[in-house]
Amino acid sequence: MTMLLLALFIGAAFGFALDRIGATDPGRIIGMLALRDLHLMKTIFAAIGVGSILMFGGQMAGLVEVGHMSVKAAHLGVLLGGAMLGVGWAVAGYCPGTGLAAAATGRRDALPFVAGGLVGAALYMAAYPWVRGAGALEPILGGAATLGEVAGAGYPALIAGLPGDVAGIALGVLMIAIAGVLPERPGRSGRTARA
Repeated sequence: MTMLLLALFIGAAFGFALDRIGATDPGRIIGMLALRDLHLMKTIFAAIGVGSILMFGGQMAGLVEVGHMSVKAAHLGVLLGGAMLGVGWAVAGYCPGTGLAAAATGRRDALPFVAGGLVGAALYMAAYPWVRGAGALEPILGGAATLGEVAGAGYPALIAGLPGDVAGIALGVLMIAIAGVLPERPGRSGRTARA
């Protein structure tokens, strides 16, 4: 019961944060994907960077154990599913998390998106035996691996000898640096553009 309450609290906090940064507004998401409004992209890069530094820094300090993390294997199904998610995200202006958060804030345009996601999940469950039999879930590109060696994780490292903690912190710093240099609105200067 405690885990369920914790999950509900974290989910509600995450949804609140999504709404506060504008991720429940499909116009902002489409603006980001069209590279017109990079506010969300900057926020995403910064959040990934901070999370990576905290997670791997916590591991180095002995406060966090990332060795039990689950690394998903690369396979054709992931590539196809990722492409479908990207197209759906661009068309609808929502991804699964932002769509649910938008519905929770009362956005009616998110309701068909959420319903479509549930129908899509049900169809995938029904088609799963066929997808599996077709070989779309067979590991490719080495299957599950980490960039560097993560103690206790049990996954092979793509770069042997590279400590995963150091790689995670370095990538986190890189993400924060990218967030810092990205402009809010690319191509706009202080001058008024001609009509």
